[in-house]
Amino acid sequence: MKTERPYIKAHITPKAEKTVKRGHPWVYGEEITSVDRTPVNGSIVDVLAGNSWQGSGFYNSNSKITIRIFSRNSNDLFDEGFWKRRIAYAVDYRRTVMPGADFNCCRLIHGEADQMPGLTVDRYEDILSVQITCLGMEMLRPVIYQSLVEVLAKHGVTVKGIYERNEISLRTKEGLDLYSGWYTGLSHPDSPVTSITENGIRYSVDVANGQKTGFFLDQKYNRQAAARIAQGKNVLDCFTHTGSFGLNAAAAGALSVTSVDISEDAVKMAKANAVQNGLDGRIVYECADVFDYLTKLAQSKRHDFDYIILDPPAFTKSRDTVDSAVKGYKEINLKAMKLLPRGGYLATCSCSHFMTESLFEKAVNSAAYDAGKCLRQIEKRTQAPDHPILWNVPETYYLKFYIFQVI
Repeated sequence: MKTERPYIKAHITPKAEKTVKRGHPWVYGEEITSVDRTPVNGSIVDVLAGNSWQGSGFYNSNSKITIRIFSRNSNDLFDEGFWKRRIAYAVDYRRTVMPGADFNCCRLIHGEADQMPGLTVDRYEDILSVQITCLGMEMLRPVIYQSLVEVLAKHGVTVKGIYERNEISLRTKEGLDLYSGWYTGLSHPDSPVTSITENGIRYSVDVANGQKTGFFLDQKYNRQAAARIAQGKNVLDCFTHTGSFGLNAAAAGALSVTSVDISEDAVKMAKANAVQNGLDGRIVYECADVFDYLTKLAQSKRHDFDYIILDPPAFTKSRDTVDSAVKGYKEINLKAMKLLPRGGYLATCSCSHFMTESLFEKAVNSAAYDAGKCLRQIEKRTQAPDHPILWNVPETYYLKFYIFQVI
């Protein structure tokens, strides 16, 4: 470095140096050997291995991930212009990989994958839904939000409101308060319910109460893939949430669709979504526990379906519960395969990054063996490209999605 930098220096272990040099942005507390002086939580520090500068990141002693690196360019100045450029870069990427109408509802910022740690921004037409799990990013909210508004305006998008979904428990591990509501620094609509169109299907999205930030945008193209083989099939859509897979299947010409979810509120919204798409007469909705529902179908020896879609919530959110999750994924896939006739079809997925690709494949393959079935793979997919995967940051790869013929 040619000039003295104004940031406190944090020195890391040789082990951490190897990880950081491979491009991973996280430094854990036990990997910091010393700091020149105690940083203020949320401030920016320089990361050094010996005398070698490795990058700059947000510091937070409350978090196990004590430093989150977001820059590896020693010439960067972290002013408002820096963050606006970073947001513009992320938005330009989405305009490329989510062209046309797909850009209208997509993830604009995907945390570390966009070098903006702990920041999630989803676009639902003219409403943005935001979640923050990093103190440094929390302190930049006014800058980030104003930059989002200005960058999108250049692309003809007028942001009518930003809803903050900062009530998730992960924030407590960062020493952050829990809250949710409209960001008061901008005007906003009266209702948190808005409408979007995805794959030609219209949905009502509740950014205040819906799952995640309001809707599961990451399955957008997987829904298209699942719908491509739905014509003429009797489809069972499990864990339907607000009905998306079932709606896509019905619109694609499925002979019948039954959609199941344990949440009464989800089923109610799914029904409303079916009505606004003119598909209410073609989908049967059941409010039930999917595991119990599949068990009862088996006990009654009903084999009504030749296409089953499994889109469960994450069965594990930590390494400590992975073994239990493997059993859960095997069980749900085994139940589905036993119900399907030979030649039937199965779409199945896992949305936890702790459930690795190899673990999930092992669970599904084990289920096929126990069911006395073989799997003919049709497609192997992952999250939509607006949720980018960094190969040097395995935590960014979480969604595994497969379509099989069961023979």
